[in-house]
Amino acid sequence: MSKLLYPRSLFFISFFFILISGFAQTYAKNGMVVSDNEVASQVGVAVLKKGGNAIDAAIATAFALAVTHPQAGNIGGGGFIVYMNASGATTTIDFREKAPLAATSDMFLDENGKLIMGSNHKGLKSVGVPGTVAGLYMAHEKYGVLPWKELVQPSVDLAKNGMILTFTLATHARRSQEGASAFLKEYFKNPNGKLVDFGEVWKQPALAKTLEQIRDKGKDGFYKGKVASEIHKFMKANGGIITRKDLKEYTAVERAPMKGTYKEFEIYSMPPPSSGGVALIEMMNIMELANLDSIQFNSTAYVHLVAETMRRAFADRAEHMGDPDFNPEMPIEKLTSKEFAQKRYSNIDLERASVSDSTKFGQLYDGANTTHLSVIDKNGSAVSLTYTLEYSYGSQLGSPKLGFIFNNEMGDFNPQPGYTDRDWLIGTDPNIIKPGKRMLSSMTPTIVAREGKPYLVIGSPGGRTIINTVFQTVLNVLEYEMPIHKAIEAMKIHHQWLPDRLIFETHLMSPDTQKALEEMGHTLYGRSNLGRLMGILNSTEQGVFIGASDSSSPDGAAVGY
Repeated sequence: MSKLLYPRSLFFISFFFILISGFAQTYAKNGMVVSDNEVASQVGVAVLKKGGNAIDAAIATAFALAVTHPQAGNIGGGGFIVYMNASGATTTIDFREKAPLAATSDMFLDENGKLIMGSNHKGLKSVGVPGTVAGLYMAHEKYGVLPWKELVQPSVDLAKNGMILTFTLATHARRSQEGASAFLKEYFKNPNGKLVDFGEVWKQPALAKTLEQIRDKGKDGFYKGKVASEIHKFMKANGGIITRKDLKEYTAVERAPMKGTYKEFEIYSMPPPSSGGVALIEMMNIMELANLDSIQFNSTAYVHLVAETMRRAFADRAEHMGDPDFNPEMPIEKLTSKEFAQKRYSNIDLERASVSDSTKFGQLYDGANTTHLSVIDKNGSAVSLTYTLEYSYGSQLGSPKLGFIFNNEMGDFNPQPGYTDRDWLIGTDPNIIKPGKRMLSSMTPTIVAREGKPYLVIGSPGGRTIINTVFQTVLNVLEYEMPIHKAIEAMKIHHQWLPDRLIFETHLMSPDTQKALEEMGHTLYGRSNLGRLMGILNSTEQGVFIGASDSSSPDGAAVGY
């Protein structure tokens, strides 16, 4: 590869493309990658051109995002892959982070057994054992075709030789100088101590060396040897609890996907420890029962119905969902059945908002900075991959010798056993902290099939809003036959049972609708946007792949060939 993958001469053309890519569709015949960063998408497409399949391209893109999209792209976090090959066979890979072996259920509580507010998201004790490298390596071992080194090398080149700092990252760099961790304050500086600015070359030599270990030694390059030793030393010196043993014993897991149907479509998504697939299928089942021909899209009646559907699915996931290796009796088949959906739909009052009751169910809490990529190759095999650091830039902590940022995913566990309130705390047992347990997630990487072939590849960041933004986008495509870019850009809402409020996109919902919903008993809360979706539609009728990157992702892009 060239020393500067993103040369200055192409920068402004690329920047213009980024500005319009979220509002338009990208068409390709041979393959496509959609991610939160154009350079990372280009890396993935280059792999497809070399004969790599969708898994290969997803791996290369994910490693590239660890360099170009550090607020969420990572080797210090974890996530999920949903993979469907060209013949329709589907599987998933779970590389969610785990609680360290020294973790305890009361590790974030004070002497009175109350949560020390913020403690489960701050400091090195908030870091779960990272799973990204193990998950990508397992995906490659089982389903990749190109050599591992060829998939990691582009990210090494980007870190070592540098990339042009985007306006988004330059803004983050400036903000990091005020109130951020000491590590993050130095993160965007050159070796001479100068903060890198918009349009300048940003090099990450420490990260390049870490990626070289992964390139040369595979999974062991992260979980054993030099990198693992430095993680252990850094944790021990700074109050963390992750050890060499935690790293050595970490394993990714291949799991059967969640499978549901909506009319003639088949929906495949992530099973627990993600709650996304279960909730998505439950909500699609409920909406399938509604007479949507009589309810105008985005009308007050429509928004109310969608919000009430969300409320029920989130109450169910709060009560029942957790790591399946620690909760073998979760009622997954019941929650995703058509019969259960009929019961849930039958108690929706189409004229009045329900009341969420914290004495009967729990509620999840999740971070808001994740990233998603979607890939499809020339043979029609597809990957939907979502991974995360939890918060934007995770814990904001990392060893300067390693150059990557650790997650703060321990905050996704229920921190105070047995205590649930009307705001955000939940204390139900399935997601209580235990050593080696994976924390519950909202990530919802999804592939929809039609006639046994990949049709829609979709996913989003957004923490606890992920499930609902994916749900509405899937519904927009399958029920309303929207083009992928319009399905992504359409107004989204979010209800998660507790807190009992309906979140809406401020500039997309009319004041009249807001007023009508309030009169129905909803409490409204406006936000600038919900989700940051990355999607691909496989249009077999036209013989093309159609991709779109959410306009809320300033650096995102759909790239195809």
